[in-house]
Amino acid sequence: RWKGENVSTLEVSEAVSAFPGVIEANVNGVAVPGTEGRVAMAALSAAGDLDLAALRAHLSNRLPPYARPLFLRLCQGMDVTATFKQTKGSLVREAFDPSAVNDPLYFDHPVEQRFVPVDDRLYSDIRHGRVRL
Repeated sequence: RWKGENVSTLEVSEAVSAFPGVIEANVNGVAVPGTEGRVAMAALSAAGDLDLAALRAHLSNRLPPYARPLFLRLCQGMDVTATFKQTKGSLVREAFDPSAVNDPLYFDHPVEQRFVPVDDRLYSDIRHGRVRL
């Protein structure tokens, strides 16, 4: 749940995966201090560089605002179980903490209206409510 709405990670994953160049996506909810519920975060692997502005527009056209992933993690590949199911444990644990994530990490900034890299300062601003979600 996010902003009082149920969010289907499968629906979000399908929307992300439909973008050209995305090989696979793994969507999960991450907790943000001071907020209720969990916000969508998409870990994805892509063939080449992604146009993040075009991806943002693509997601805006396919998902309601409450379902759009606020965080993107660009991975080289996805971890899978022995039965080839995507794992989510480490993605949930590491969440959007740039000190825990080795992959490029982006935040859909509500003021800038674009995906911006998550650095330590932005991470702190989000965690302490200085950036409104």
